[in-house]
Amino acid sequence: MEKIMHESGFTTSSLRKPITPLWLTLSLSLLWSETSTAGIEMIDFTQASEHQKWSAINDNVMGGISTGGLIYDGKQSLFKGDLSLENNGGFSSINRSLESLNPTVNNVELSFVGDGRTYQLRFTTWNDSYRTNYKHSFETIQGEQLKKVFRLEDFQAVFRGRLLNNAPELKAQDIKQFGFLIADKQPLPFELKLLQIQFKASE
Repeated sequence: MEKIMHESGFTTSSLRKPITPLWLTLSLSLLWSETSTAGIEMIDFTQASEHQKWSAINDNVMGGISTGGLIYDGKQSLFKGDLSLENNGGFSSINRSLESLNPTVNNVELSFVGDGRTYQLRFTTWNDSYRTNYKHSFETIQGEQLKKVFRLEDFQAVFRGRLLNNAPELKAQDIKQFGFLIADKQPLPFELKLLQIQFKASE
């Protein structure tokens, strides 16, 4: 912000310089503050750089051999791979960090093209140094573009696949990470085309 000079600091030369009115300085400062805290509103999976922000966690961390990750095909991002139930495996997931969500956000709108399988949209929170994962399953129709709205209050807290009964309700300001997971016990290739996700507040 521009430094405000005291009257004793003015000189003839300084008076010739244009001085930003105090009301304008304060208005610009307020506008910047509102913008900086507005938070993320949308993620566009058709952008070529988006897939670079994601990482994959598959069942190989537990001895499984499933594969999966997020790739860009020149038009959109694809969560694709191959599930295997060998070695007690059977899941593939991707995630990315998510910061500065507006606290008023209470629902999420996802646009995608599926393959007929069931996926999970997942959020991870850090609250008082305690990490919690939340999930919401959704169905897909092979080759059909769909748009689904998820309410944050409908997400279920989970730990290694088990539901947590006493976890706090999912709040936007606590979310630090989100992603997708497939674990439908079908040892087949999968592909979920991701188009856009929007974080919204109910009117």
